[in-house]
Amino acid sequence: MAARPTTPASPKNQKVKAPQPGQPMYGCEHLQRLFNQDQATTNTSIQHYKAILRTIFDSIPLIPQTAKTLDGQIVTSLTPTYLCLQCPSTLTEADRTKHGSKKSHRFYVESRSGALYCQMCDDIVWDPTFEELRLKKLGTGTFSNRKRKNEELFETSDPVRDNPTYISSNTTAASCKASGLRGIYNAGATCYQNVVLQSFLHNPILRNFYLSDGHSSTSCETPHCLSCAMDDMFQDFYAIENTNGYTAANILSGFWISEKKAFENLVTTKEQDAHEFFQFLAEELHERNGDGRKPEIGSEHSCNCIIHQCFYGKLQSTTTCQNCSGVTHQVQSFLDLSLPLENLSHKKGKKGASSRPSPGSLTLQECLDEEYIKSDKCEYRCHNCSSMQQARRQTSIKRLPNVLSIQLKRFEYKQGRHERAAKIDTTVQFPLELNMLPYTNRARGQDAKEDYELARSCIYDLLSVVVHVGEIDTGHYLSYCRVGDQWFAFNDHKVELAQKSDVLNSRAYLLFYVVRSLS
Repeated sequence: MAARPTTPASPKNQKVKAPQPGQPMYGCEHLQRLFNQDQATTNTSIQHYKAILRTIFDSIPLIPQTAKTLDGQIVTSLTPTYLCLQCPSTLTEADRTKHGSKKSHRFYVESRSGALYCQMCDDIVWDPTFEELRLKKLGTGTFSNRKRKNEELFETSDPVRDNPTYISSNTTAASCKASGLRGIYNAGATCYQNVVLQSFLHNPILRNFYLSDGHSSTSCETPHCLSCAMDDMFQDFYAIENTNGYTAANILSGFWISEKKAFENLVTTKEQDAHEFFQFLAEELHERNGDGRKPEIGSEHSCNCIIHQCFYGKLQSTTTCQNCSGVTHQVQSFLDLSLPLENLSHKKGKKGASSRPSPGSLTLQECLDEEYIKSDKCEYRCHNCSSMQQARRQTSIKRLPNVLSIQLKRFEYKQGRHERAAKIDTTVQFPLELNMLPYTNRARGQDAKEDYELARSCIYDLLSVVVHVGEIDTGHYLSYCRVGDQWFAFNDHKVELAQKSDVLNSRAYLLFYVVRSLS
C-alpha cells in the first residue's frame, strides 16, 4: 500500500484529512478500515470492483439496471441500481439499506456511472485507486494504460457506451430520448402532481402539441405561465437523453403564485387529490391556450384549444315525462367521467352474499352501465303538462373525447356530527381495451360498413393509470404509463419496468384511455 502515489483529496469529500506525504489516500475512513484489514481483502475488493465495472460497461445496459428484491422478485429500473462490492448482489435503492444491515456490507457501486457509494457516509466517495480504475475503463475499455487496437471504432458516439441506462435494441422499448422515460422528484408531498404530469407527458396529443411549438415559451409574454412550464418540461423529457429525476419547479411555482383561490390547497405540505390537480391543471392550460372562458356547469361549451381537443367530450341527458311521454334533451361538456363506487359496491355485495362472485368487486363496465345506460326516476316540470311530473332521466355520451379520463370515486365524505373522509378500496377490474359504443347515443344504421366505422371510432386503449396506496391522509400516489407495448411504473423519481398484470391488478383511481386511431 505504501507504494501507491499520493493523490489530492477530492474537494467534494470533506471526510478525508489533508494528504500527508508518503501516505496513501482513501475515499473515506470506512473504506480505509476495509483496506487496512489485510492485503487479501484489498486485492479481493479491487478485483470485485473491476468485475463490476465490466458488468456495467461491457454488458448490454439492461443488465446493471436489473436488480433482485429481497423477496426474490426481478425489478428492471431506469434509475440506478447498486451492485454490492462485497457480494454478487444487485439491489434497488430501497433494498440497499436492508441488505447492508443484514449482511454488514457497506460499499456499493452505482450502476449508471460506476461510482463508489459508502452506506455509512451515505454519499458517493471518491477513492483514488477505484477512481483511477473507473476512468481507465471509461477511457480505454481496459484497466491498463494501453489503448485498444481498434480504438478508432470507439471515437464515434455510441449510446450504449455513453449512457449505460440506454435500453438495448434486443428489447421492445424505445430509447429514453425517444420515449421521455424519466421520473419526477417529490418536492414535499407532491406525488399527486407527479402522477398527473406523467400522464400528460405520455399523452400523444399533448406531446405532439408541445414538441411542435404549439405553445412557444420564447414568444409568450404571460408571466409565470404554466403552459410555458409545460413546454419546458416536454423539451427536457424528449429532447435530452437523461434518466435522472426531473424537478418540476416551474410547474409548482406557477400554482404557488396563482391568485386563484382554488389553487390555495395545492401549496400546502399536506397530501392533496390527484383528480383535483388534474382538473386545475387542465383548466389553467385551457386558459393559456384557448378562449380563457371557464366552462359553465350544464353548458355545451366548446373551444379549439389543445385541452378541449384532447380531453373534452359532451354528455346528453334525456328526460322522459311519465305522464305525456314528452322528451327533453340537455347537452353539457365534460372533462372527465366520474364514477361512484360506494352504492354500486353495496348493491353487488348484497347480490354476491349468497352466490359465488366476491362481494364488493366491480368491473369498469358495470360502473359505466350504472351511469350511462340505466335510467333513474326523477321529478321535473314538464313543459307539455305545465306541472311537476314523474319522469325517467337517462344520461349518455353524445361526443367522445380523443383521450377519455375516468375517475373512480374512492374518496367519500360521510355526513354526520363530524364530517369525515373515507377511502373506498373496492376492487375495480378495468380492461386494456375499452369499447365505449354502448354508452353513446349513436344509433346503428342499416349499412354494415357504417356500423363497423362507428364501432371502430369508439375503441380505446389504456394509456396510463393513477393509483393511490395507503390511508387517505398519509397515502402515496404512483402511476403506470404505456410506452409502445411496454408498461412502466413511475414512483416519483423512480422508474421501473412493469408487467401488464401489475397494471391490471392495481386499484386504479384515475384511468386515461386514448382512442385507438391515435394510439
